[in-house]
Amino acid sequence: MNQLVLSACIAQASALRYTPAGLPALDFSLEHESEITEAGQVRQVKAAIKAVAFGSVAETLGKQALGSSWKFTGFLATPRNGKHPVLHIQSFVQIS
Repeated sequence: MNQLVLSACIAQASALRYTPAGLPALDFSLEHESEITEAGQVRQVKAAIKAVAFGSVAETLGKQALGSSWKFTGFLATPRNGKHPVLHIQSFVQIS
């Protein structure tokens, strides 16, 4: 199963674009920061990840403020010419 749930804020977002098939698409970067216990020790965790959204999800995300916090659900995929996985956002809800 390839499913990822990540709480993160929107760090950067490109302008809304359209695929050759006419589907809205949005490329953006997410930043995550939390504390987690690993091997009995509390650890500060920071992560930055590239993400993409399509369709109505892209249109809605494109209207959100930079720095706003969300819980994103999606899957990881590596672009054809890429080296690093990209989070494909399927749904999101705002967190406080």
